Amino acid sequence: MGKLTTHVLDTMHGSPAGGMAVRLYRLEAGEPRLLQMLTLNADGRADAPLLEGAMLLVGRYRLVFEVADYFRHRRVSLPEPAFLDEVPIDFGIADPAAHYHVPLLASPWSYATYRGS
Repeated sequence: MGKLTTHVLDTMHGSPAGGMAVRLYRLEAGEPRLLQMLTLNADGRADAPLLEGAMLLVGRYRLVFEVADYFRHRRVSLPEPAFLDEVPIDFGIADPAAHYHVPLLASPWSYATYRGS
């Protein structure tokens, strides 16, 4: 059964980004349709797959990570406006039977992602 998961690591503090808010959209005809809003747990993960089984469809998706709000909550002094505010990651699901894992490594100044396992 296919599923979509995510995990965020705070590279500034060397820890999971527990408490970060995330939004998941499906991109339909280029327009985002909000599917879910969540807050990551203490391990920087969602408590359950974001999508799985029949809900995981072939198509384009977007995850939006609220990076600046997370670091402000951690009492990091950020400029106004913050260098990184929200980090959007657009990606495609080609095989709904596969596991798609979208990790994010984030600091107030940079981020990286890849297709994880």
